[in-house]
Amino acid sequence: MSNPATDTMRDDPATLVSTRWLAQRLTSPDLRVIDASWYLPDAGRDARAEYDAGHIPGARFVALDEVSDGRSTLPHMAPPVEKFMSRMRKLGVGDGHTVVIYDGNAGGVFSAARLWWLFRLFGQTAAVLDGGFAKWRAEARKVTAEPPTIRDRHMTVTRHPDLMRDVTDVAQAAKLGHAQIVDARAAPRFRGDAPEPRPGLRAGHIPGAKNVPIATLFRADGTMKDGPDLAQAFVAAGVDLDRPVITSCGSGVTAAVLNLGLARLGHDHHSLYDGSWAEWGMYPDLKIERG
Repeated sequence: MSNPATDTMRDDPATLVSTRWLAQRLTSPDLRVIDASWYLPDAGRDARAEYDAGHIPGARFVALDEVSDGRSTLPHMAPPVEKFMSRMRKLGVGDGHTVVIYDGNAGGVFSAARLWWLFRLFGQTAAVLDGGFAKWRAEARKVTAEPPTIRDRHMTVTRHPDLMRDVTDVAQAAKLGHAQIVDARAAPRFRGDAPEPRPGLRAGHIPGAKNVPIATLFRADGTMKDGPDLAQAFVAAGVDLDRPVITSCGSGVTAAVLNLGLARLGHDHHSLYDGSWAEWGMYPDLKIERG
């Protein structure tokens, strides 16, 4: 089981909460748990089918495509305010709720942080479940296939555009250096040694970007590192934690894991490049670096 002393230090309903913290509050009427599992196509996993087979009691399921901008040709772009609000209301998630988001990745947080970041983008608060569903199941906590009872709940949404950056913002940062670009992809993809999973994309990274693969933010049990150990994951890659950061990844999903880590460190000046490499790697007039 989880360590109560460690959990007490780590629990924060605005960033990250432990399985112990969630289990103690699972019957609270104001708690809303969301399964935001999403996997790369080559993972061979069906997130919805896995949710239907078993999930944390009371959890609702949301596919990332359901909270993305369907009008964009780029994957997983942030949705209009109205779409996000409508989807959350249909899940019975609204003002005054304590929201905890998880996913089924075995190695730590993967896609849950993207929904957490969307909550922040739209002026709401949520937490990610530390260790995710894998840790919940490893501790033999209750799992059910029963769907939750959902009642519509109003949500007040205010967009915070300073949390998101577009390709022009990132190009300026790469040129002028007023913000650090930090890439969450695995090192072989960052260096350009491994092909991109999306066809038609060049291999490499944004000029001047630092590489902090999301795996470096987690312990062996899938929980996020704390304090100095978490900070060291960034510092070891050359990131100055006193300067602004723009996160990036393949399509804007795992970049949010870096934002979550920075928020845990109390870093207040971080944003996310929503188009990420799916956009930058597509345009031949945008410079890239390799190695």
